[in-house]
Amino acid sequence: MRGRDDEWTDLMRSANAGDSVAYHRLLKSVTPVLRAGARQGLSRAGQPPDQAEDIVQDILLAVHLKRQTWDANAPFAPWLFAIARNKLIDALRRRGRRIFVNIDDFAETIPSEPPAETLPTVEISNHLADLPPRQRDVLRSIAVDSVSIKNTASKLSMTEGAVRVALHRGLASLAAKLRKD
Repeated sequence: MRGRDDEWTDLMRSANAGDSVAYHRLLKSVTPVLRAGARQGLSRAGQPPDQAEDIVQDILLAVHLKRQTWDANAPFAPWLFAIARNKLIDALRRRGRRIFVNIDDFAETIPSEPPAETLPTVEISNHLADLPPRQRDVLRSIAVDSVSIKNTASKLSMTEGAVRVALHRGLASLAAKLRKD
């Protein structure tokens, strides 16, 4: 392990001094190590390792762009692995928390047709008819017609707060009525 670190450090010193062959050898030598580390990091995070190559390319690009910031008196490997760790973290943050599930596993449980309405339209209209006019209009607009609170307020010449109050009271009245029935 120590021999590899010394070799990488020597290659990076030569590369920064202008030796393109040393730079090419360095990149060729670190790439498999970075690829394995990226795959392992993705796997530990519960992510599929198929994105490892993108992370490796990000690491190599960062090394190339920032290579003049490396202290030639320090070992190269810790500097490289700090960049690799940060690029892996960046990639995981971009991906967010995702759980990959094969949809075929649930094909039998997913309904092929939408479920039927729970109450017929006539019955809904009858329940709404028993409400005060403002509550009925607000409920019909929001719950039946799927209009937003903002648009309902504009349509009924009410404030958004008044629409929310009417909606809450209308739902409470309906719930109480349905409990009695």
